[in-house]
Amino acid sequence: MNKNEIAQLMVKDSSIIKSNALRVIDTLVAVVGDQLKKRQGKVTLVGFGTFKVIDKKAKVGRNPKTGAKINIPKKRVPKFIAGKELKALVK
Repeated sequence: MNKNEIAQLMVKDSSIIKSNALRVIDTLVAVVGDQLKKRQGKVTLVGFGTFKVIDKKAKVGRNPKTGAKINIPKKRVPKFIAGKELKALVK
């Protein structure tokens, strides 16, 4: 399912138009990303889940073509943990 399909379902289940649904989705993604970047903490949507930032350690990897060792630098990445209600819906 992609963003347009989600927006179409939002239109079907509510009284908003598709352009507003797309704007809501874009705004949600922007707000969550901005808050994770600024606060370096987490964003919790009760029942849905928690977005947080984790630190990945630097490590040594291998180039799959040549087998040569390469250094992979440390980085910060977003992580999503599903909430209890979302998990129950998937069962």
